[in-house]
Amino acid sequence: MLLTTYGLGKLIGGQFHRKGNLPDEIANIPLSEVGGFDLAWSFMGYSYAYILFIGVSQLIGASLLLFERTKLYGVFVLIPILLNIIVFDAIFFDTYGAMASAVLYFLLLVLVLVLNKERLIKIIGLIGLRQSLVVKQHWLETVGFVVLLVLLFFGVDQFFVNVLGH
Repeated sequence: MLLTTYGLGKLIGGQFHRKGNLPDEIANIPLSEVGGFDLAWSFMGYSYAYILFIGVSQLIGASLLLFERTKLYGVFVLIPILLNIIVFDAIFFDTYGAMASAVLYFLLLVLVLVLNKERLIKIIGLIGLRQSLVVKQHWLETVGFVVLLVLLFFGVDQFFVNVLGH
């Protein structure tokens, strides 16, 4: 539900300082003095297409989580988005409020993966990777598998960021 709220907030203008609609208190400050949060929100709000992409992606991912047959696909859609929020907020702009929520949601998505390990293996088998993955019942190996999967998605995401530009 909260992920849906964040997606809708982006689409209806509740998140980010939109291009051409900066708050006066931000627009009148020299760029070097703008705080991390306002700088991040101004940057993210610069491109309406980006806002639409992230907002719609969050709505699609959250909607997929609602149904048993599609919940893992929802996790696959949302993990790269949440990793981006965590890295962006924590490492680059020190905006810890959004990061705390993103970490919580990310951990819940990882829990969904762990609890659905057998279904996840079947999905991976459908795309031809089943023979290369051997996952035993030990929880440490399961966590390692989930971390590897997340890193794979993050790597693919970063590949597209590098190919398409920052």
